[in-house]
Amino acid sequence: MRIKHPPEETIGRLLAYLRTLLCLQEEGVATVSSQRLAELCQVKSSMVRKDFSYFGEFGTPGVGYNVDEMIRQLRKILKLDKALKAALVGVGNVGRALLLYPGFKEEGLRIVAAFDNDPGKIGQRVNDLVIEDVDALKKRVKQKGIRLGILATPVSEAPNVAERMAKAGLKAILSFAPCQLNMPKGVRVQCVDLAMEMARLVYHL
Repeated sequence: MRIKHPPEETIGRLLAYLRTLLCLQEEGVATVSSQRLAELCQVKSSMVRKDFSYFGEFGTPGVGYNVDEMIRQLRKILKLDKALKAALVGVGNVGRALLLYPGFKEEGLRIVAAFDNDPGKIGQRVNDLVIEDVDALKKRVKQKGIRLGILATPVSEAPNVAERMAKAGLKAILSFAPCQLNMPKGVRVQCVDLAMEMARLVYHL
């Protein structure tokens, strides 16, 4: 029986399973065993089965999991089966790269608005989006029904911009600014620190 709130670690692994299954699908693989999926994701096969058990029964004994069906099921579980609208604030090098990245559609994400405070960038077009003044953020969030924000400003501007994003009505923020953001209750923040991840790799070298 599906539980209402599975462990956060399980959700993280489900994302890893989905990514691996998508790679297998690209390779033309039709079915995969829990053992093979576990090896590819570097976890125990019992963990794979336990993670899936939170959401029902999947796979066929002696056969394994149907790759296409598991992708469909995981997309539904992770709420990636419907496009989620996002607003990007900060169209510098990182922000522009995010706007140009084609893989978000596969993950159920669509950036529908982009904002900056630089007069030299406002009005420019990136793909099919025109960069708007950040002062229009609250209006656009309400008009387009946007719930997710992507923060790609310099660190010095991040706290103030994040506060504006929360006041605009965004309920979750993915931040590429490596600093602590104190958000009001009900606004979830996930930080991506590229420099720290690179340093982690350097350590292991």
